[in-house]
Amino acid sequence: MATALLVLHLMIASALVVVVLLQRSEGGALGMGGGGGGGGFLTGRGTANLLTRTTAALAAAFFVTSILLTLLAQQSAPSRSIFDNLPAGSAPATTAPEGAAPAGDAPATGDRGGVLDKLQQGVPQSR
Repeated sequence: MATALLVLHLMIASALVVVVLLQRSEGGALGMGGGGGGGGFLTGRGTANLLTRTTAALAAAFFVTSILLTLLAQQSAPSRSIFDNLPAGSAPATTAPEGAAPAGDAPATGDRGGVLDKLQQGVPQSR
């Protein structure tokens, strides 16, 4: 079901792009009026109305399929957060920059000279 809806969504999106590109520009953007000579492809008021209605219908279908895909994704996803699986006292894992020593190679004293290390050791901070 989700695959068929996704394929339909992609077809609607590509059709929407094509229909928008087929529409004649109103002009004024960067000096390109688009109002050059006569025999343009898809000219006339009737074609403009058809393209406008087609664009509106495709846009509505795009929104509907987007909402349906979102609802399908919510139903298949677990309702719990990954943070619910963490033990109560554990901190999230951090990554060390490239070239840094692994966490097991840290000094035994834990003193790296930072302000937080001094505060943890109870050393008064000089100003």
